[in-house]
Amino acid sequence: MAKFSVEEKLEAVKRYLNGNESTRDIGKEIGVTHRNLLTWVKQYEHNGVKAFIKRCTNYTQEFKLDVLNFMTENGTSFNESAAVFKIAAPSTIPAWKKQFETQGISALQSKKKGRPSMKNVSNKQPKQASTEDSIKTLEARIKQLEMENEYLKKLNALVQNKGKSPSKTKRK
Repeated sequence: MAKFSVEEKLEAVKRYLNGNESTRDIGKEIGVTHRNLLTWVKQYEHNGVKAFIKRCTNYTQEFKLDVLNFMTENGTSFNESAAVFKIAAPSTIPAWKKQFETQGISALQSKKKGRPSMKNVSNKQPKQASTEDSIKTLEARIKQLEMENEYLKKLNALVQNKGKSPSKTKRK
C-alpha cells in the first residue's frame, strides 16, 4: 500500500462524507482498501485533520492500559479505539491486548529499540575478574611448559646415554 499525504487522505474522506461515492469506489480510484478508507473516516470524525498528522508512536505503559480499559468498558472496536486515542495503526491494539493477556502488565512496558550504545559501563569489575582468571591460566601454562621442558631434558639424556652404549667401549 502506498503512503498518502494528509491532503490526499482528507480529500478522500471528504468525498465519502459528501455521500456521492462509496468507500469501495474511492478506494479503487486512489489505490487503498475500503476498510482503510473507513478507518480514515473514523479518525477524521473523532479528531479532525489532526488525525492525519503523524506523531510519535512511542506509547507509555499507562496509555496502553487506558486504551485496553476503554475498549473493555465501552465495547469499542480496535478501529474506534484507535480513532479516539489518535493511534495511527489500529493493528497495534490487538498486539497490546495479546501481550497483556499472555505476559501481564510488564509486557506493555516500552522497550529500547536499536543497537545498544558503546559507553563504558563499570569496566573495573570485569577487569579484576579477568585478571584473576588470566593469572590462573598463565600459571597453568607455565606449569605445562616446565613439565615439557623436564620431559625434553630426560629424553635428551636418554639419547645421549644410548650413544654411549657398552658395545662401543674400548678394549684394553
